[in-house]
Amino acid sequence: MADPMRIRATLTGDTVEVKVLMAHPMETGLRKDADGKLVPARYIETVKVNCNGKDVLTADWGPAVSKNPFLAFRFKGAAKGDKVTVTWTDSEGESRTDEAAIG
Repeated sequence: MADPMRIRATLTGDTVEVKVLMAHPMETGLRKDADGKLVPARYIETVKVNCNGKDVLTADWGPAVSKNPFLAFRFKGAAKGDKVTVTWTDSEGESRTDEAAIG
């Protein structure tokens, strides 16, 4: 299930803009399948973003976030070529980590 995240990090002036598209079903546990049985809950609980060994974002999510979530944010203190690393962990304990260079 854990397809690679699509990450774009762009430096404009002294600010880095990061956009991340994560592939995840984000099931709430309230939806029923074709047979009428509840689909078990499975959603991203934690997202962490790191740049140059420093955490720049930590987010706690829940089941109300949509399927294949999109995250966008800005931070300062990085340069072109630095790596931005994004890691998520879901309610089943599965995790995914991907990185992109700042352009």
